[in-house]
Amino acid sequence: MTKRVLAIGIEPGVADYSTFPQLTPDLVRNYIEAQLLRLRDRGFEVTSCLIDLDAAAEAGVAAALREERFECIVIGAGLREPKERLLLFEKVLNLVHRLAPEAAICFNSTPADTAEAVQRWIEPG
Repeated sequence: MTKRVLAIGIEPGVADYSTFPQLTPDLVRNYIEAQLLRLRDRGFEVTSCLIDLDAAAEAGVAAALREERFECIVIGAGLREPKERLLLFEKVLNLVHRLAPEAAICFNSTPADTAEAVQRWIEPG
């Protein structure tokens, strides 16, 4: 059985790059797409859940979690930093905990190491 991964992150167009001036929305989008492709090439089914920073963020995550069962949820670094996003990060983490309690949870440290984060916790089916 193919293992399913949900990748939750901030929509690159609304992210704050002030602490990472070397990044741009297009560069981050390219990193995300490359990582999703790497995971698919390694045998995972991957669903991307890019959220905005408004009230609809929680609803988007909840809808994705209710749609399918996932073996692993990876939460992007953009949700954990800057510290102004702490409340949103906590809300997302609690949704994952409540709606996908069996799933492994992992974190990437950049948009370029998502595949490694997932493979720390699960192997492809």
